[in-house]
Formats: sequence, C-alpha cells, structure tokens
Amino acid sequence: MLKYSIAASLLTTLFLAGCQSSSKPTEANIASPDSAQKPVSTTTASVSAAADTAQASTGEPLSPIDSLGLIGPKITGAILPSKRIIAYYGNPHSKKMGALGEYPKEEMLQRLDNQAKEWAKADSLPTQVALHLVATSAQGAPGKDGYYRMRMSDKTIRKVIRWAGEHDAICFLDIQRGLAPLGPELEYMRKYLELPYVHLGIDPEFSMVTGAKPGTKIGSYDAADVNKAVEFLSDIVKKNDLPPKILVVHRFTQGMIKNYKNIKLNPNVQIVMHMDGWGPPSLKTDSYRDYIVKEPVQYTGFKLFYKNDLKKVDMRSKHKAPHLMTPDEVLALTPKVLYVQYQ
Repeated sequence: MLKYSIAASLLTTLFLAGCQSSSKPTEANIASPDSAQKPVSTTTASVSAAADTAQASTGEPLSPIDSLGLIGPKITGAILPSKRIIAYYGNPHSKKMGALGEYPKEEMLQRLDNQAKEWAKADSLPTQVALHLVATSAQGAPGKDGYYRMRMSDKTIRKVIRWAGEHDAICFLDIQRGLAPLGPELEYMRKYLELPYVHLGIDPEFSMVTGAKPGTKIGSYDAADVNKAVEFLSDIVKKNDLPPKILVVHRFTQGMIKNYKNIKLNPNVQIVMHMDGWGPPSLKTDSYRDYIVKEPVQYTGFKLFYKNDLKKVDMRSKHKAPHLMTPDEVLALTPKVLYVQYQ
C-alpha cells in the first residue's frame, strides 16, 4: 500500500507540473475577454481574446459549415480499431500550448505527416492523422458569467476544421469546461460535430466540480458526465446518419474519473480513455497501467510531449539522457494504444 501511495504522490506532482509548466502551459491561461487578473501561472503562454476574435492575419477565407461537409476524409464506418489515430494537440493562437499552434500551418501539417509515417513504419495498422483543438479553454479569470472558461470563436473552430478537412485529417474539439455546466458546452459544439470527420474530447483536469479555480486543483468527471457526452454524440449520429463518433476522455490520476464502471458503451460512440500525463517513460507507462488499463472502458490513448517528456532522465531505463518514447516503446503497451496524441 505504501508503494502505491508514494507512486501516486509522485505521479500527481509530475503530471500536475506538466499542466502548468512553461513547456506545457495550462490551457487555463488563454486570457479571457474579461480577464482582469493574472493567469494561474505567469510563466505560461497567454492568448488574448483579440487573437481569437480578430481576422486571421493570414487572410485565409472562412468556409461555411455546409461547405466544410464536402471536404475531409470519407469515413463510412467506425475508425477504431481498424486505424490508429495520430493527432497534434493545441490551439492556433498559442505557440506554447502544443504542436498544433507551435508552427505555421504548412510546417505543422508536414510534421504531423512525418510523425504518422514513423508509426506506419513501426506497425502494420493504418494511420489516420488528426488535429485536436482546444475549442473551449479553461481560464484563470472568471469572465462575465463566472464560469472560468472561454469558448473559441466560430471563426477559429471553422479554420482548424478546414485545415483538417483539406488535409484528409479528422478533427477533435476539446472542452475544458471550468465551472460551466457541461450540457451547454456540448451544445456549443453541435453544429461542428454534425460534420462526419469532427469528434469530441472532454478534459476532467479542468472540470472544477469543487468550485476551485482552474489550474489550482485537478478537476474530475463522474461516469454520469461521460455518459452525458456519449448520449449527446449518439444523438448527433442518429439524427444525421453519421458513422460512429469518437470521444476522447483525458486522464492522468485516479481521481479524475469517478465510478468508471458506470460508463455505458454505445454503438454510436467510441470511447478513448487517454493517458494525458508527462514524465519519463517508466512513469508514463506506470500511469497507463494504473489509471487506464486497470479501469478499462473501451479503447486507449497515450500522449507524448515533445518538450515536457524530456525534462527528466528515466532512471529505470538504459537511456542516459531524457528521450521521447518511440512508436516501438508505445506499441509495447497492452492493450495496444489506438489514439496517440502529440503536444
């Protein structure tokens, strides 16, 4: 028991640090339109509301929703388990939130393709590239409604969806609800999720059920919340005659998901429980085993941090310097990871 208590303490320390360091700035620190106070961590990246509402500096035309439905990968059935998803995570208004926004669009997409090729070489399972956008971001300031979250504008969301669609990629819209009720946050995404190649992510880390400010504590979702998201997606699938949707649920501590046995599977929704913590490989694989494998739901995911995973040498490995886990190392995990996210 003591061994596991120590391990849990170390995991919490490392993974929480990963969410608030300068290498992986907490998404709670995209400045809200009404922010009158400093973000949770002044060392992290900050994106002003003006960056989201202003016309894109590239002058890229915006595509209406109906035209976005005419592009994108032609998906006619369930993606999992016949493909492995390789995703870039982040927000185009922040170079420090993740790979999606760190590089100019064309360079970012080329890097994503190169990363997917590494997986194709390591395993025979076909790959599906994806962009994973933080579409509702938790905030360090309450905003006018007191919910500590900021929804990205329609302009930003459509822009990233178009990037994905034109690149034959799928797109995930991620919700960090802060103190906002989950239902309305889901509804805000409905029109985008009606597109066949757009899917959903929900992040318990910033689901502040205790009323705490995002970034000060790790939040949580109950199985009932996950079921609400599943039912929401299933309703969209049935009403629009779509192939199954994917729901990514982030997790890196025991307490982030409550009552996992009560999560209900649905043929219209594929649930990915995603190991979303940073650290040396042995710590990451321990977390995968303890929080994903030991509390199974359906499919599994694994996040790799280009910067934060290189902060510490893995004392339990042959490597003498910090290193990013390779596809072969991740493929050694059981069950096989079907959603791989790079930040």
